[in-house]
Amino acid sequence: MIGKLTGRLDYRASDHALIDVGGVGYVVHCSERTLAALPARGAMVALYTELLVREDLLQLIGFSTPYEREWHRLLISVQGVGAKASMAILGTLGADGAARAIMLGDANSIKAAPGVGPKLAQRVVMELKDKAPGIMARGGSLDAAMGTDGAEPRVEDDAPLPKKPLQKQENNAQAEALSALQNLGYAPVDAARAVTQAADGASETPALIRAALRLLAPKE
Repeated sequence: MIGKLTGRLDYRASDHALIDVGGVGYVVHCSERTLAALPARGAMVALYTELLVREDLLQLIGFSTPYEREWHRLLISVQGVGAKASMAILGTLGADGAARAIMLGDANSIKAAPGVGPKLAQRVVMELKDKAPGIMARGGSLDAAMGTDGAEPRVEDDAPLPKKPLQKQENNAQAEALSALQNLGYAPVDAARAVTQAADGASETPALIRAALRLLAPKE
């Protein structure tokens, strides 16, 4: 599977780019946001990729960061969300914006993506609100975890997790919430203050993040 491409940008179209890698041109489909961030024609570019396989189609989808790709994988796990809808959501909101909307239960922001209706937007929020914190907490470390050869770190999904005492679970939840907020761009001091305040009424990571985001939201 092709996980990353590094080469010269040959051209950029409305929904894809052509990347010349050692004389071989790869058509990579990207969101509007990712395409807009690409350098000028002829410059070197690197994109993390996901291969879409259907009976009548093999299509590479490109992302600026591993974090954005992880969000794509999470989005398409929702029934009714295909690659096109995922690209629309990420193109409209970005990975960070999608994370905030889902954690706050803001289906209207998800619905703002072209082609995403209210029912699908609500399903995205409902199905992902408890899955999102894991990716949000790891967001800042996903890029750093990539080796120099572009290989992704091995994750032992089936390895049993040791049970933690209640206090350690609460401390871990606060640490994960703090990491998630910092990965969303909030200043460490502001994030820590919000998590501390939110911890008075919430102890699990998803609830902590939602409560902290509400505290950090601009006051009208």
